[in-house]
Amino acid sequence: MTSRLSCFRSFKLSFFPLLVFLFSSAGSVCVNAQQTEEQFINALLGKMTLEEKLGQLTQYTGRSAVTGPDVQQGGEEQITSGQVGSFLNIYGADTVLRLQHIAVEKSRLGIPLLFGHDVIHGFRTIFPTPLAESCAWNPSLAERDARIAAEEASAAGINWTFAPMVDIARDARWGRIVEGAGEDTWLGAVFAKARVHGFQGEDLRASDSVMACAKHFTAYGAAEAGRDYNIADISERTLRETYLPPFKAAVDAGVGSFMASFNEIAGVPSTCNKYLLTDVLRKQWHFDGLMVSDYTAILELIHHGVAATRTDAGILALEAGMDMDMVSGIYIKDLPAAIKDGRLPSEFVDKAVRRVLRVKYRLGLFDNPYRQLSAARERQNTLTDAHRAAAREAARESMVLLKNDGAVLPLSKSIAKLAVIGPLADNPSAMLGSWAAVGKPSEAMSIYAGVRNGVSKNTNVRFAKGCDVNSDDRSGFDEAVALAKDSDCIILALGEDEHMSGEAASRASLDLPGVQNELARAVLSAAAATGKPVVVVLVNGRPLTIGELVADARAPAILEAWQGGTEAGHAVADVLFGDYNPSGKLTATFPRVVGQEPLYYNHKNTGRPPNENDKYTSKFLDVHWTPLFPFGYGLSYTTFAYSGLKLDKTEIGANKDVIVTVNVTNTGNRAGAEVAQLYIQDEVASVTRPVRELRGFQKIYLKPGEVKTISFTLAPDDLAFYNLYNLNMRRVVEAGWFKVYVGTSSADTTEARFRVTASYRMGE
Repeated sequence: MTSRLSCFRSFKLSFFPLLVFLFSSAGSVCVNAQQTEEQFINALLGKMTLEEKLGQLTQYTGRSAVTGPDVQQGGEEQITSGQVGSFLNIYGADTVLRLQHIAVEKSRLGIPLLFGHDVIHGFRTIFPTPLAESCAWNPSLAERDARIAAEEASAAGINWTFAPMVDIARDARWGRIVEGAGEDTWLGAVFAKARVHGFQGEDLRASDSVMACAKHFTAYGAAEAGRDYNIADISERTLRETYLPPFKAAVDAGVGSFMASFNEIAGVPSTCNKYLLTDVLRKQWHFDGLMVSDYTAILELIHHGVAATRTDAGILALEAGMDMDMVSGIYIKDLPAAIKDGRLPSEFVDKAVRRVLRVKYRLGLFDNPYRQLSAARERQNTLTDAHRAAAREAARESMVLLKNDGAVLPLSKSIAKLAVIGPLADNPSAMLGSWAAVGKPSEAMSIYAGVRNGVSKNTNVRFAKGCDVNSDDRSGFDEAVALAKDSDCIILALGEDEHMSGEAASRASLDLPGVQNELARAVLSAAAATGKPVVVVLVNGRPLTIGELVADARAPAILEAWQGGTEAGHAVADVLFGDYNPSGKLTATFPRVVGQEPLYYNHKNTGRPPNENDKYTSKFLDVHWTPLFPFGYGLSYTTFAYSGLKLDKTEIGANKDVIVTVNVTNTGNRAGAEVAQLYIQDEVASVTRPVRELRGFQKIYLKPGEVKTISFTLAPDDLAFYNLYNLNMRRVVEAGWFKVYVGTSSADTTEARFRVTASYRMGE
């Protein structure tokens, strides 16, 4: 087959693999080997009518996962007439082949369709939610999981995923914190690159790759009060230093598309923010891929109050750089008149169409619109044993041990009578979490099922629900208490179900919902009366305020299991019974009370830093200002010690590196993995700087008693920031002293200092 002179035609539409031929005909688009990408696009663009151009900028949904107002959708007639360029929420090899056949064979120009889906943390095999997965501090793991998700999704006909979400989230009230890598910008950029590489693979044209989408551009996680869709009002410096870097990392990784955020920034909705969509993304970062709106976001410019009509909204969005309209139908239905009467210059349409055609070209859809799709391939690549094994590995590596007083964990597999209690104990749906694509609860492993599979055949494992996740019904308390009294050990599974985090799932309280705290008190009292240990397993999509459980000596062990996906139950059992030594570390700070939010480790000092002995400093009257658990925190079944922190130099000039070395020792009696974390602080600068900033980490495996010397390199880019006097927002490194911190969390480190002797601007 000649790869660059092929036009795909099929003469028969059926539920069997389509036959592919190597000759061209009137209704198909051919890629000529002598044409460059832009020459091909120019030639195709020159053949298109206005309606066909606007059709390429239009996306409709199959209605399987509506996240906003229901809208009139396109169908086969629109495909044939060239009035739609993309669909979301349509999948399955047979279905996609049928619709792609219509587009390629029956439309005038034969332009293939994009099929998008929210493949956030797995397609059919569901991995831990992105926040959970980031707690593994293992970008290679995240890349592998995204690759598996791409293999499954592409086999079902998906060629575009609306992931990764790279929003920085500093407020646990915001439900979509579950979809990202947590609160740290530097770490968020690392995971953004990993996930883009995983989804897109080594070759975007490969049949098992899907185009990634960096979302939501931008500062969506800065929503006031943590209320989804709410406004964000942040400075240019905060925008560039905190919220933009993960998006720039996605661009550097070659991401094919972006999605704009629902929110406004400083009065301008992102959907029509020309500064962000064109000046920053296109001109400064040289991104030439596709920008898509969020669900009905162009229509919502009317609610924002910046557009009076649908047409006005469409003009604002398209002129700002919004290429594709997700489901509102404004571009195809309302913009033709605006173009004909001169309100919208046609050049904006052509620019957007070029970008849509460009990503289709880069996906190889003009050469290979059917991408080796078949029902057989779909079956062979879905929920395989290897995929389930990978999901189990990811789930256990992402779990964080928060408390283990008296080394209660790991448990013996030979416990005679084991109780598994709580509304999350036998709840496979909750294991999948939000945005579980086409994952099925019937295929997910609950904690109860995983524990039964993990213990000896002589252990009697019994279950009591106790209460629902979010209700005031206490009728199951008596059964739970009776079971606790008649057991040798209790596993108490508490938290949130899959609907309590994610989109449109903001919470004003971060407490355990419903009467779960009351259930915990009742079970803990019953266990204390018999002297039996209780292990709390948390299933949730965000940090929770669990101070009561942490302070209660009757609950000596707490495992943050998150929403671990298809194999969550097995993974929980692996950790509880010692088949896996937990190594996860928090990537989002746990507050003591919700009133501390937003709460994050890399805050500023203020002019009056907190002081226990001085009332007139920055703190609370009724709760300590520090978090319940800090960023980077996580225990192990062994212990680690840091010593011998050294810098290869204590003074550096312009554009010089500093090499940091430290010894890490496993001081316990079990082998385990430790995440060594490197932070810096610019002590004095022309603008205030955070108290600490993550600039590196290494995950190392140590045997009992083993010592490893690890090193980090601090480059000029790690020291730079946007200074006070730079109107063009160029980054600088300023002369002065820097502190270096290395340790097991952001709050448990050893430190050293070095001095930069001369200030300089980056790139000079």
